[in-house]
Amino acid sequence: MKLWRPVGQKELAKIKAVGMGAFPARLPEQPIFYPVMSFDYAEKIARDWNSSRADHNFVGFVVYFKLNDGYAARFQPQIAGGGSLKELWVPAEELAAFNDNIDGRIGVAAAYINGVRVLNAYAHGECCA
Repeated sequence: MKLWRPVGQKELAKIKAVGMGAFPARLPEQPIFYPVMSFDYAEKIARDWNSSRADHNFVGFVVYFKLNDGYAARFQPQIAGGGSLKELWVPAEELAAFNDNIDGRIGVAAAYINGVRVLNAYAHGECCA
């Protein structure tokens, strides 16, 4: 299953620090890890939330990855605010197992600064196959 995740600069740095192969542990106030099921949904969050906030340095990214289908089936897609806004809810304590089931590497599909897309590998077919 192909999944997407909107991330800020700090989270992307942590992903890069482990070779683009895993997501960092959640903070204590973050009990759920939620990858989303479409680029459009991830883009909306990265563009409208991450890249519009000073605490994110006005930068947001969309990353993509493949998750083992058998493992992904453990998580029921959740609707978040509208029919097309689907995400998986992964309990923070299961993130290590989730990371073990990522197939390949995590890639960067898009980047945003102050709400403006500055990298669009997704639209140019340079990623996300």
